[in-house]
Amino acid sequence: MHRRSHLAVIALLDAQIRTIERRIEATVAADAALARQRRVLRAAPGIGPVAASVLLASLPELGRVSRRAIAALAGLAPIARDSGLLRGRRCVQGGRKRVRDALYMAALAAVRTTPWKALFATMTTAGKPAKLSLIAIARKLLVTLNVAIRTGEYQPRPAPPLTHTHTVAWA
Repeated sequence: MHRRSHLAVIALLDAQIRTIERRIEATVAADAALARQRRVLRAAPGIGPVAASVLLASLPELGRVSRRAIAALAGLAPIARDSGLLRGRRCVQGGRKRVRDALYMAALAAVRTTPWKALFATMTTAGKPAKLSLIAIARKLLVTLNVAIRTGEYQPRPAPPLTHTHTVAWA
């Protein structure tokens, strides 16, 4: 009895999700600028329909601000915890959590592709924790998408290794 009830609720929720996804698609298709931006975003490795929709809806500044500003808006900028001579760990915090979560999942998918896989391997081989490496890749992916939206096309190119020496923690 309970199993059938649970399955009915799941079926109802699945139907509602499909309806919402169709409405999102229709809204994006009806706006030429959003449709172009969606095509540019989807060209990037790791950016699927959900991540593209989250970025379009929750980060309208994409393509309009600097790399530092876009990272801060997404909550992917390393925040210093320094005081006087004390140099604390850098951590990412604040910003728009939905965007940060979507970019983290996109980075997780992107590290399965050639340019990002090499960067991830380099970072983890150098002793960086996997989660820290994923956050760094999420930031690099966001900065790359910021440029792609500004120029109107995604330019796949190998991601250069990160050169900073600070440790960043997920907050």
